[in-house]
Amino acid sequence: MSEEQLKLSYFFENMDSFYVPEVFQGVEYPWEALQKATEIIKQRVENNNLKKNDGELAEGSYLHGNYSIGKGTQIHSQVTIEGPVIIGENVTIQSGALIRPYTMIGNNCVIGHGCEVKHAIISNGAKVQSFTFAGDSVIGQGARVGSGTIIANRRFDQGIIGVKVGDTYTKFDTDFFGCVLGDFSRIGANSATLPGTCIGPYTWVFPLTRAHGFIPKETRVSMGGKELNLTPNKKMKLKP
Repeated sequence: MSEEQLKLSYFFENMDSFYVPEVFQGVEYPWEALQKATEIIKQRVENNNLKKNDGELAEGSYLHGNYSIGKGTQIHSQVTIEGPVIIGENVTIQSGALIRPYTMIGNNCVIGHGCEVKHAIISNGAKVQSFTFAGDSVIGQGARVGSGTIIANRRFDQGIIGVKVGDTYTKFDTDFFGCVLGDFSRIGANSATLPGTCIGPYTWVFPLTRAHGFIPKETRVSMGGKELNLTPNKKMKLKP
């Protein structure tokens, strides 16, 4: 059962309704969809040197590189978009946000004030609130990431990221991956998820929680203890 719980179909419904439905076609697992998003953005936007903005760009905001931005999208002041990116229709990107390369945002999403999104898939109707970081992640439709939340995307030892479900550990074949957040799940304010966290649909992670590993669907998650666990750390220089 552990393998089935990591497949796209466990986390997401109605994938054909996404702004770019091809990103979910022909792949089994969420981290594969993220790789495919990069390929699609390269083919459709970067390789064609596309600079298409059908939305509204406020004074003082900046579009760099290549981009495709849909109708009705509102880009507030002091936003920086570093292409190549694909952004859907009727998206609100609030002031001070930073959208980094190879991000794909669906329709009717909200990217909050001072938020940073890097190489992520944000599905239709999702909201990533103010002062958050969402890196290398796949966020489901209608999901919520609360203000001040950090979706960490790299292990401290910079190793390959994976997740354990039951007795089976699955590697993602990458050293950059943040979180899978299922449809209509929410992460409360000032929380953090460790790299490789997989959260099922309709799950609530309460504020001030450190989430990690596989969290099944329709679950409530909160911190139980207040003690810090201190253990020895190996002496190791980090990569540049």
